[in-house]
Amino acid sequence: MVDWKRGVRGVLYPAYEARMLRRMPDDVPKHVGVMLDGNRRWAKAVGRDTAHGHRAGAANIEPLLGWCDEVGIEVVTLWLLSTDNLNRPEEQLAPLLEIIGEAVASLADQQRWRIHPVGALDLLPTSLTQRLKAAEEATRDVDGMLVNVAVGYGGRREIADAVRSLLQEASAKGMSMEELATVIDVEHIAEHLYTKGQPDPDLVIRTSGEQRLGGFLLWQSAKSEFYFCEAYWPDFRRIDFLRAIRAYALRERRYGA
Repeated sequence: MVDWKRGVRGVLYPAYEARMLRRMPDDVPKHVGVMLDGNRRWAKAVGRDTAHGHRAGAANIEPLLGWCDEVGIEVVTLWLLSTDNLNRPEEQLAPLLEIIGEAVASLADQQRWRIHPVGALDLLPTSLTQRLKAAEEATRDVDGMLVNVAVGYGGRREIADAVRSLLQEASAKGMSMEELATVIDVEHIAEHLYTKGQPDPDLVIRTSGEQRLGGFLLWQSAKSEFYFCEAYWPDFRRIDFLRAIRAYALRERRYGA
């Protein structure tokens, strides 16, 4: 019975996906943020260890980027590791950091996308920081979609870093705090975010059924649309992605109102 059901899905899903693609509205998001959540719970559900879950999640990143290319998305931000995750026990953290490093290096090897690390890289092990920066340098001239890999990322930390950078810049120009206070505005802070110069995300997708931001792109997502998917990240399929894009396109955006 199970094999029969799988066979039916194997025939119907590709046809359904092709139909969705043909009928995809023109109003697709330019920038999509994705919270790749549920690797550990997926591993537990299938009776495997946590590292296996993270490897399965890492293997699903490249297909996701291919789907994004398919519908014409220009920027993708992937949340791979939060600042809170850095407090995990070493026996859990070390394998995860290695998997992330390998995944980002593999994306860079494809030479299809421009890799841009975002996060508090100074909190990461030197070896991982070097791999992230090497991936960015290796893809700097690639004419493809921009992929932000958020590693050691926290929204509050990003805003604090942006304000710190703004203060340092003002000090270097000889401005007093009183002078800065008279001119500082939202645009000044935005110019110092990790994603400076990029459009804010139009759509944020979170897998695993959790319905909260958890600190992801706190500043940038003020006017974003959100889509929460029940599937754990390793089980997130092309059809789930297309449904998210379709749901976004059918919404009447109010831009925070």
